[in-house]
Amino acid sequence: MIFARLALDGFWPGRAIRKSALALVRLAATGDLRAALAAAEAHLGLVRGERDRAREAAQALEAWAAGGPAPGALGARAIGCGEGFVLAREAARLVGATPGQLRNWERNGLIDPAREDGTERRLYGEEELGRARVVRALLLAGYSMMAIRRMAAELDGGRAASLAAALDTPREDEEVLTAFDRWLSFLNSQEKRAESLVDLLLARLEPRETAEAGPGTGVRRPVS
Repeated sequence: MIFARLALDGFWPGRAIRKSALALVRLAATGDLRAALAAAEAHLGLVRGERDRAREAAQALEAWAAGGPAPGALGARAIGCGEGFVLAREAARLVGATPGQLRNWERNGLIDPAREDGTERRLYGEEELGRARVVRALLLAGYSMMAIRRMAAELDGGRAASLAAALDTPREDEEVLTAFDRWLSFLNSQEKRAESLVDLLLARLEPRETAEAGPGTGVRRPVS
């Protein structure tokens, strides 16, 4: 039960991490500690991979804000309805999203496309396409809409130096409802939990293998 609570307690960590943790707990309960150790090390690798993705997305955000390309940006300029502008459907294709997602991001204040005179159709230039690509990259990396809204508020307020911190730092008046509202901090805590799971299995495995090997026989600690 201690092992299960360490693996599963807390906010919902996303489907992949929760599925891995459940499988690990079930395997440990069978008593096959060697297989459970291998699964625990794989689980630790999964958590670290998610953490690295979250870090890379935050770094890409800061690089874009400093004048670099947006994640997944195309080399050619987007030309469509007017020099340097495209309509929503083409913008969605260039960003890798759907028109509905673009509308949702606009409603949440994450993007603000221009309007065509006379028709009020949404027009996306290079700057807004880049911003939409950043939003998509952050969502794919696991950050919540609330976290990205904090980032957008900093960006629109001219505080580009604090964008990555804003993703991981709720405001005083903001209630943290999910792990994805503080995704990077949550993944760092998940990494520590995963390391503890490996250590718990090692602590149980070594005495058992020493006893099975007989007196005077050294048992090497598995390398994680």
